Amino acid sequence: MMEPDAWIAGAEAAADVAGAVLRPFFRAGSSLGVVQKEDRSPVTIADRSAEQAMRAVLSARFPDHGILGEEFGLERPDARYCWVLDPIDGTRAFITGRPVFGTLIALLADGVPVVGVIDQPVTGERWVGVAGAVTRFRGPFGGQVGCRGCTTLADAELSCTSPEMLNPAELPRWKRLDAPVRRGSWGGDCYAYGLLALGQIDVIAESQMKVWDWAALVPVIEGAGGRIGDWNGEPLRQNGCEQVLAVGDPVLLPDAVAALEST
Repeated sequence: MMEPDAWIAGAEAAADVAGAVLRPFFRAGSSLGVVQKEDRSPVTIADRSAEQAMRAVLSARFPDHGILGEEFGLERPDARYCWVLDPIDGTRAFITGRPVFGTLIALLADGVPVVGVIDQPVTGERWVGVAGAVTRFRGPFGGQVGCRGCTTLADAELSCTSPEMLNPAELPRWKRLDAPVRRGSWGGDCYAYGLLALGQIDVIAESQMKVWDWAALVPVIEGAGGRIGDWNGEPLRQNGCEQVLAVGDPVLLPDAVAALEST
């Protein structure tokens, strides 16, 4: 089996086991054991259990690879290949019973995302991206993977998970991007990026994004024909800024970057 095939199989196996852990907890109320972390973000027993299950699957298949997860940190920091895991991207949505969260799984090679999976274990939707290949999508509602053509911000659907992601300096910049678009909407977490890859959303601009929040998105968005980087349009880096800008139609990127410029 060629390496990319093995990586994809491993990523999908990790997504499968995470989904099996998460589904019984969805809309389970007090059994979630919600606690608040130091950064004031919530975490549940479901997050921790799913990450542990994914780590077990990936360690068994790739014992020389590193693993970085939101809940349990980094293993094998010197490894060239490193799996990056977010068991529940959108814990607030998960806690409140909204199926717009997702499990994110990425593989970095020398710090660059080469495999990315967005998995929605309740709706059964999954996006699989591989560097240099077309993104694959499967789900019960149909939908053809591929970002849609949208050449002007005036025709664009803009999304951001929450205004709380934006600091006082970033919020007016985001509002300048929001001003010319057809519509702006809040909510979605990683699910919004999956919708961008399906041609439902055109622009996403967010901040406070850690590597486990964006690494899996890069192969998915780029494999669907879109572009993703920071607010300057530059490639995302593991130790770079936490701002993320994604566009479905690459033609939109210069105008989106210009709108987000700091003054």
